Amino acid sequence: MRLPAVPTLRRARSWLLAAVPLASVLTVGLGVGTPRPAAAAPLSAHAYAGGGMIGFGNVNLAAPTMPQPLSSPVLVGAATPNGGGYWLASADGGVFTSGNAPFEGSLGDLALQGPIIAMAATPDGKGYWLAGLDGGIFSFGDALFYGSMGGTRLNQPIVGMAATPDGKGYWLVAADGGVFSFGDARFFGSMAGAALNDPIVAMAATPDGKGYWLVGADGGIFTFGDAGYFGSWATDDLPDPVVGIVVGPDGEGYTVATADGVVLALGDAQVYGKLSLNPDATPVSDIIGNGAGTGYWLLDPEAWTYSFASASASASASATATASAEPRLPDSSAIVAAVASQIEPDPDTGYFCNPYGPCEEWCALFATWAWRQAGIPIPSYAFVGYISSWAARYGALLPPTATPAPGDAVLYGTGPQNVYTAVHVAIVTQVWPDGAIDTVDGDSGPGRTGWLSVTINGPYLPADSLAYNGVGIYAFAQP
Repeated sequence: MRLPAVPTLRRARSWLLAAVPLASVLTVGLGVGTPRPAAAAPLSAHAYAGGGMIGFGNVNLAAPTMPQPLSSPVLVGAATPNGGGYWLASADGGVFTSGNAPFEGSLGDLALQGPIIAMAATPDGKGYWLAGLDGGIFSFGDALFYGSMGGTRLNQPIVGMAATPDGKGYWLVAADGGVFSFGDARFFGSMAGAALNDPIVAMAATPDGKGYWLVGADGGIFTFGDAGYFGSWATDDLPDPVVGIVVGPDGEGYTVATADGVVLALGDAQVYGKLSLNPDATPVSDIIGNGAGTGYWLLDPEAWTYSFASASASASASATATASAEPRLPDSSAIVAAVASQIEPDPDTGYFCNPYGPCEEWCALFATWAWRQAGIPIPSYAFVGYISSWAARYGALLPPTATPAPGDAVLYGTGPQNVYTAVHVAIVTQVWPDGAIDTVDGDSGPGRTGWLSVTINGPYLPADSLAYNGVGIYAFAQP
């Protein structure tokens, strides 16, 4: 489902509470006393089509070669200086190269406190930095370490980074607009403490390193130092949140992309192409420029398959734990495998039609289907509140401050009373040591209402769900 006019963050998926069947607006006690039925027969997995890096303008259009399944979502990347290649980074610190981008190392075998959410390359293309949600910085090749925010209590998580032109420093930006500078990166100001309409999602540096831009999820543009202001999209009521920003070599314009693949430009920046709704939308997590201002790639993280492997599921778990460090429940792996097999646009045509039940809002149908694939005898529920009541009786209902396990259901809203308070449900697929989670959601955006998809959401901190997703979490349900 998707809520109208609510703030969303960088990789948030959006839902709309559309027309609700009258039968759904009932007390949450209904259905709870239903006898525990046998598990449903498995639904066949669907193949997701897509190349991962969707290029426009003067860029290499070949799809990257990636090992599959991947352990964590690939959400960010960076291009080489001449645009002849790029690096991609997954949330667990895996690095993948294409074209003339050299491999200088990764974090795939190291224990991370929090997931990777940003990446930047050195000016000569012989190194790169990875930034974590917790502010940790990891350097490779000729990229040097100049400091980080790792271990420091942040008001809001880190969402982006940018390197200085000489590669001897970098900036980090947090969701509240706080900016942190390291090395020869100068601090020119921030939005920390300001009342933002929507969270900051990314940043870009000026060509001379004497300024930077911040961009909000609503398309708001904030300039500092010698960064020029060429306008913004803050009043355009964008249907999906902005996910990234790129700037040309002259610094006289900027280009942004939204989560549904719309590309917008101001100043002397150009739009070389964008995605269209058909009516499904291809989810986009980042825009990566070719460095010359003549093209860009849109990163589609759902073009690849994922195992969401955890320490307990890894053969090298003894010293290489990243996500899901806490013990999994007996049904965790089966539930996660079920939802991972379904990541794709909705294959059923028709308004709100889906493979998991009748043609109606189907996030709860999807979540209960996933539990049933693991042998959990929960009825097929269309209302999120019924999942709350079932879990309270047969499983466990955890407070929003608890740490969930993979396979648990995230219950969004303010309570289970009705469809206006229990608005969405998703399945946890990974849990990071810092508490961040990834989920897979049914009936989720971006896209047109009634033709939404099964998508990846996160990583994000549950305590920040109101900012990240536009709605808070009222409980976690454990089967």
